[in-house]
Amino acid sequence: QVQLVESGGGLVQPGESLSVSCVASGSIFRIHTMGWYRQAPGNQREMVATITNEGLTKYADSVKGRFTISRDGARNTVTLQMNNLKPEDTAVYICNAERVGFPDVWGQGTQVTVSS
Repeated sequence: QVQLVESGGGLVQPGESLSVSCVASGSIFRIHTMGWYRQAPGNQREMVATITNEGLTKYADSVKGRFTISRDGARNTVTLQMNNLKPEDTAVYICNAERVGFPDVWGQGTQVTVSS
């Protein structure tokens, strides 16, 4: 089993920065990719950024150049640094872990609100 616990998030003004982190515990050796997704009210869940064990990253076009995803050396913590936030970034941000041969694991989500 793998558990994901998210932290961070909150309310910021447009143009400000914020970070969210996710710590994985349990059978983390099966994880090969971790990432962040987001879901705004009335919208489908969308991929924001992912990072593999090898450090390969992928970003949604809407966040390229503004968001940076990283993992720690032990590869059990993934952080999303979000700069120049926009109102359209408002959503619940949800941590994801992809595992070899097992279903994906999802966190509970943390709210990010960008509003003046």
